[in-house]
Amino acid sequence: MIPPLEDAATPPQSAPALEPEEACTPAMSEADQEVLRYALSHDLRAPLRVVDGFTRILKEDYGKVLDRVGNDHLDRVLAASARMNGMIDAILAQAQLAREPVARQPVDLSGLAKDVVQDLSDLDRDEGLVTGQASRRAEFRVADGMVAEADPTLVRRVLDNLVGNALKYSAKVEHPCIEVGVMPATNPAVFYVKDNGAGFDMHHADKLFGLFQRLHSAKEFPGTGVGLAGVKNIISRHEGRVWAEAQPGQGACFYFTLISAAQAQAQGRQA
Repeated sequence: MIPPLEDAATPPQSAPALEPEEACTPAMSEADQEVLRYALSHDLRAPLRVVDGFTRILKEDYGKVLDRVGNDHLDRVLAASARMNGMIDAILAQAQLAREPVARQPVDLSGLAKDVVQDLSDLDRDEGLVTGQASRRAEFRVADGMVAEADPTLVRRVLDNLVGNALKYSAKVEHPCIEVGVMPATNPAVFYVKDNGAGFDMHHADKLFGLFQRLHSAKEFPGTGVGLAGVKNIISRHEGRVWAEAQPGQGACFYFTLISAAQAQAQGRQA
C-alpha cells in the first residue's frame, strides 16, 4: 500500500521559477534522421564488430600465453566495445522516441506513479542488480488526485526514469524515502519526484539532461547517462519544462510540467 503524500516528511515548500523559454533550434529533416540512424546502425557498428571480434579471437587463441596484465588489457577492450554498442543502442532508442507522436488525453498521474512504484519494487526484489534491493527499505509516497492532459505512454517513461533514478541513487541510504507529488497553486501544474539519496552539486546541473552526461561515476551508480535526456525530450515535446534542485548527500528533487505557461494561461482564460 502506497501512502498519500500528506504524511511525507519535508516536502518541497515551493517550486523554483520556471526558466525562460528555450530558443528553438531547427529540427533535422526526416531524410537526415534516416541517414543518421543508418550510419549508427551499420557504419559505426561495422568497425566495432571488427574490434570486438578480433579481440575475442586474440583472447581465445593467445590468452594462455599472455600474462595477467595482457589479458586484463583485452578484457578492457571488450568492455569498452560493449559500452560503445550500448551507447549506439541508446542513441537509436532516443531517435525512435522522438518519432513517436504525442497523443494527449486525460491521465491519472497518481495511478500511473503507483503502478511505476509497484513495477520497480517487483523488479528490484527479483533482481536487485542496480539498487541492491533498496525497495525493501524504501518508503514510497505518492500524492492522490494528480491528473494531467498528456500522452500516458510517454509520461509513463518519464516516471519510470525519475522514480527509478530516485530508487537507484537512494540505494546507499539506510531509509530511502521517495515522494511523487504536485506543487500547490501552480499554473501550469508542477509535478515532482523527490528523494533523500546521493544528490548532486548544482554547479554541474547544466550537464544533467545531456546525452551520456553523468554526475556520478559508473562504479558508484551504474547507468548509461541516457535516461534524463529522454525525459527532457518527452517533456519538451509536451511543451513543458523539467529542472532539478539538489545538494550532495541530501537528495534531489526533479520538477516537471506537461504544458507551456502560455497554454496554461490560455486555458485558464477560457475556463
